[in-house]
Amino acid sequence: MNELTPKQIVRELNYFVVGQRDAKRAVAIALRNRWRRQQVAEYMRDEIVPNNIILIGSTGVGKTEIARRLANLANAPFMKVEASKFTEVGYVGRDVESIIRDLMDIAVNMVRSKKEEEVIQQAEKLAKEKLLDLLFPVRKQINRKKTPEAEERYHRNRKRLEDKLKKGNFEDRPVELDIPGDSMAQMQVFGPFGMEEIGTNLKDMLSNIMPGQKKRRKLKVKDARKILTDIEAHNLIDQDEVIRMAKESVENNGIVFLDEIDKIAGSNKGVGPDISREGVQRDLLPIIEGSSVPTKYGIVKTDHILFIAAGAFHSSTPSDMIPELQGRFPIRVEMKKLSTNDFIKILTHPKSALIKQYQALLKAEGVVLNFEKTAIRAIAQIATEVNNKTENIGARRLHTIMTTLLDDYLYEQTGKKKQNIVITKNVVKEKLADIANDQDLSRYIL
Repeated sequence: MNELTPKQIVRELNYFVVGQRDAKRAVAIALRNRWRRQQVAEYMRDEIVPNNIILIGSTGVGKTEIARRLANLANAPFMKVEASKFTEVGYVGRDVESIIRDLMDIAVNMVRSKKEEEVIQQAEKLAKEKLLDLLFPVRKQINRKKTPEAEERYHRNRKRLEDKLKKGNFEDRPVELDIPGDSMAQMQVFGPFGMEEIGTNLKDMLSNIMPGQKKRRKLKVKDARKILTDIEAHNLIDQDEVIRMAKESVENNGIVFLDEIDKIAGSNKGVGPDISREGVQRDLLPIIEGSSVPTKYGIVKTDHILFIAAGAFHSSTPSDMIPELQGRFPIRVEMKKLSTNDFIKILTHPKSALIKQYQALLKAEGVVLNFEKTAIRAIAQIATEVNNKTENIGARRLHTIMTTLLDDYLYEQTGKKKQNIVITKNVVKEKLADIANDQDLSRYIL
């Protein structure tokens, strides 16, 4: 992280997200500030709070993609949630504290995977020894009366069998092994949403009292090897250290992306499903401003978790949120609408551009798919026109257009015949012009 300056972060984001320079700058500065905070004196460190961000823009302009790619760059625990799925305490539904519990689960899995990679070679060696023991068990009687000659013969035979195992001679031979099972797997807690944490904690508590059960399974050597390697890797790492590192990662580097924040903005004038809208904001407030959330891994402090909120704000504005919540999102960035030139870049520039995706899909059938520049521009112009005439869904419009354009090729090509396909401007007009010009058809097809 210390190697990534704000300019470098923006440059990396440019590989995946087209345009939106202001939004990229805002998140790049926020990410770099996290590293800067770690460098300051400890007495000052706790006083520096993250500058949470609100991204304002219609769907399909890159809000979610920016946050997701940012988390990948930082190698930080990242959680995307929709604010509209949460309800006020006292109502049936998920409570907002589950965001932090889920984020902690993600962090534990990230740290555990990293730790397992560090011990994977040692785990593979131990798994190989276990496989040899399973394939060629030594009788207890021989173990009791071992002579030097017998021991030497045993090691010689084992070495020969080990070489055969390495060459893959026993890959399809069946072996029986005991796999640790979840003794609490059958126990379920029934009740309202939000009770899952109680069930999880109860399982953990009872698992400490009741011994874990093992399940005997018959597997081929090639399948057993992976299971044994995973078990050995899990046994080699310190689980308490994993939890400590995960907790530290969440508290200092965690990123929460709150999508659809506009759906809980605004006052409640009536009754019905929206009655708890303001209540959700009040429940979110302590988590965003900093509080201690109980999880099955211990108490997690949210003071320095970065929150990035996003919403279209078609029928409301950020000022419709409660004043306390507004104050916790000091940075507001308005996302720009995508133009025809932006659509052209989206189709061609990113590493996983849409055209490259379809070329890769048809390449699997032995088909070489090419697009003329004029055809790409025609696709972008149609996307812009349809967005202007109907609902503006941003870059997601390109997915519907490309699927409609390539529908026949995706249906007909089955890999029987190698073929070159060139999409020209005329092909685009022939397949899409009538639909694009008819508003009713555009609404249902594009």
